Amino acid sequence: MVRQGKSGTHGSGQRPSAKARTTGRPARKPVNPVYRRRRLFVGAILLLVLALAVGGFAAISAAINGAGPAATGSETPQQELPGSTPAPSQSASPSASPSASAADSPSPTAGCDDKLLTVAAATDKAAYAAGENPLLTLKVTNGNRVPCEVNLGTSQMEYMVTSGTDRIFSSVDCQAESSDLVKTIPPGQSETANFPWDRNRTVQGCAPIAAKPAVGTYVFTARLGSKTSPKAIFQLG
Repeated sequence: MVRQGKSGTHGSGQRPSAKARTTGRPARKPVNPVYRRRRLFVGAILLLVLALAVGGFAAISAAINGAGPAATGSETPQQELPGSTPAPSQSASPSASPSASAADSPSPTAGCDDKLLTVAAATDKAAYAAGENPLLTLKVTNGNRVPCEVNLGTSQMEYMVTSGTDRIFSSVDCQAESSDLVKTIPPGQSETANFPWDRNRTVQGCAPIAAKPAVGTYVFTARLGSKTSPKAIFQLG
């Protein structure tokens, strides 16, 4: 009877096969191409989000420091070039300077005291020969220290000639129409208005009177508004 050897296959002297050596470690599965593309896509999205976050932070920092895109051309100072005229500022107003000068300059009637305006009456001669017509003069003087506006129109004036209690002549008796004439009189200066008298008599309503003033002494008074002048005495020959 033939005996079998104890070693069996091990006693034959053969090495274990490659399959037998790798049975103790799991084999690596091949990477799925779809899964690889998904990982690349997700990685790209993360990089994009990171880039946007960094860029946004930089833009906000620049805007806070005044150097960002929020600044407009109107807020940026314009650089003056040599030989060029700088553009006017946005805040400049062409109406600022004229309005200030007009508001600061006093008006002609500001501070003008009507009590310091005086009216005087005068004639060009003290005595007149027969047939010679007197020239009656009204004179208004500004006694203020500032200019005054005064109405020197015929609507305010009256030239009156009397003799005792007899009312001889008034320039308003036959005045067809009246007008205003406002003038500015400087401090201490005067304005005059002349009226040539024809040596005639008048009454209110301008009724015709044939009688003429006789030889004698006459009084001329001038009125401007509510102010009446002192008497100016003259002779008619």
